[in-house]
Amino acid sequence: MNISFEGQVALVTGAASGLGLATAKAFAESGASVALADWNEDAVRAAAGELVTRGHKAIAIRCDVSNDAQVEAMVAQTVSVFGRLDAAYNNAGVQNVLAETADTTREDYDRVMGINLRGEWSCMKFELQQMRKQGSGAIVNCSSLGGLVGGAERGIYHAAKHGVLGFTKSAALEYAARGIRINAICPGLIWTPMADQMVAAGQGDALKALEKSVPMGRVGRPEEIASAVLWLCSDAARLRDRPVHLGRRRVHHAVNTASPEAANRTYRSENSDIWPLAECPNNSHTQAIEFRPNDLASPLISVPD
Repeated sequence: MNISFEGQVALVTGAASGLGLATAKAFAESGASVALADWNEDAVRAAAGELVTRGHKAIAIRCDVSNDAQVEAMVAQTVSVFGRLDAAYNNAGVQNVLAETADTTREDYDRVMGINLRGEWSCMKFELQQMRKQGSGAIVNCSSLGGLVGGAERGIYHAAKHGVLGFTKSAALEYAARGIRINAICPGLIWTPMADQMVAAGQGDALKALEKSVPMGRVGRPEEIASAVLWLCSDAARLRDRPVHLGRRRVHHAVNTASPEAANRTYRSENSDIWPLAECPNNSHTQAIEFRPNDLASPLISVPD
């Protein structure tokens, strides 16, 4: 992806592994100064150290996103070291303990909600305070396919991820006119350490069943999601806010337009034919683009009228 973040600053949570690490690397390789945050201090320090060794500007921050004070300090340290905050990918998340709703525990509910939902709110809160001062910025929240559908024995996780979309849509409306874009991505089946943990917990057969439903016949790679995050944080996506669905079946991309006139534009992927546009029922100024799943790593471009 030929997107430059030279002179810009990016913050990534859950950056010690998986989607967070892949995205932090992508930001660094695109020229950004990157703050990598994670609760696992040793792992995140190693990740940041590797980027510095390669000649990139990066710092490691230990942060438990369920702790508001630590989140506030994370943003403050990022700005103190690099001077500003241009892009943030709020990625930190955990799975719930598998259980039917009647058998779930308050402890597990509080743990998952604290990280997956309250953590997203806390990160946005303090990131937005800085971006509001600047009058610019882009935030991408990591929801999930689980934020769009239900899942047996996964109710807590799915509820949290649904909540991420609600926060994203609401905050996007609050700050769009002030130069700040807020989006969410909803990845489908991506092979990360979380998937490894599911296999270790005896859920390997369930993952294989999910993989069979993927049109491409394979699990996604973290680097493919990182490409989508970088595009959403770039100027190429300046007309884009609210959720982006990177699902495992049919893939849609919602483009919010600035005016009814702009809604007549056609969009396509650089590596595919033009696909038909269909109006989304919840917003007369929003249209959906259907495109091939293997084009997810390519930015969308506007086709001249």
